[in-house]
Amino acid sequence: MNYWWLIPALFGLSFFLTAALRRYALSRKMLDVPNGRSSHSIPTPRGGGVAIVLSYLVALVALFAGGLIAAPLFYALIGAGALTAIVGFLDDHGHIAARWRLLAHLTAAVWAVVWLGGLPTISVFGLSVDVSWFGYMFATIYLVWMLNLYNFMDGIDGIAGVEAITVCLGGCVLYWINGTPGEGWPLVTLACCAAGFLLWNFPPARIFMGDAGSGFLGIALGVLSIQAAWVSPTMFWALLILLGVFIVDATFTLLRRLIRGDKVYEAHRSHAYQFASRQFGKHLPVTLAVGIFNVFWLLPAALCLISYDLDGATVLAVAYAPLVFLAVKYRAGELERSTA
Repeated sequence: MNYWWLIPALFGLSFFLTAALRRYALSRKMLDVPNGRSSHSIPTPRGGGVAIVLSYLVALVALFAGGLIAAPLFYALIGAGALTAIVGFLDDHGHIAARWRLLAHLTAAVWAVVWLGGLPTISVFGLSVDVSWFGYMFATIYLVWMLNLYNFMDGIDGIAGVEAITVCLGGCVLYWINGTPGEGWPLVTLACCAAGFLLWNFPPARIFMGDAGSGFLGIALGVLSIQAAWVSPTMFWALLILLGVFIVDATFTLLRRLIRGDKVYEAHRSHAYQFASRQFGKHLPVTLAVGIFNVFWLLPAALCLISYDLDGATVLAVAYAPLVFLAVKYRAGELERSTA
């Protein structure tokens, strides 16, 4: 059976669900009101990312019914994604203590990792590493971090949607080059769901994603990257390369704030992309730069890795080098008062 009809169907479903959620948010006065740590200047409806969640859950059921996605990946995505989205939705509507959010995130990550079977043997700088039980622990921490870093990076109009679309479509290209195009279905459908929302969130945004959507995208992309390791160890490194913009900015910022002794669980706007958006005076140049960098630097690097069977860790280090430079240039993790 031909399932290509899912692409326009999911795009349309996400688009119209976002429109409905925007009307709902406006009627309930669910607005993100600007404050000293905001990157926007006018009250804007929030919670539109629920459209991505609902449309992708529909996509997963359709893919599973059609035999286009294996049971372990289906249950990992459904369970971890739904729990993450529910907690994010509740937090969007009223504050949930950080310890309970973390417990839910750990539960979601453990659920996904158990279904995926942890991590397979991977090659690091030419050495084959059998991670064994450590793979479960590493994969759990990785998923919790991916979930939270995506939330941290969803701070200006369109950036989270552009990242999801370019990473997912880039991953589809990589699977095709790898000779396993069928593995790309979960990625292309996620890209369609993100694209329907992005039309409402592209600068200037008419609705924000909210924690439900950003957390869901983060853990979904994390799960899909771990699944890629089971398809081919090289594919895991390739997807990590594609996710580089978010991984480097969020991790560099977190480490810098930890070293300084900041309360890292408190809201801030000291990521490199936030400093850059204030420097340019608008969100659009930064959001477009993320997409351009993904397509014209990170994707070619990942393609070289797959095509020439290079060492994944080495190519990742080379691909990340300019991202680290940009993180330093745009002062990721510095005190906000230093912009004065």
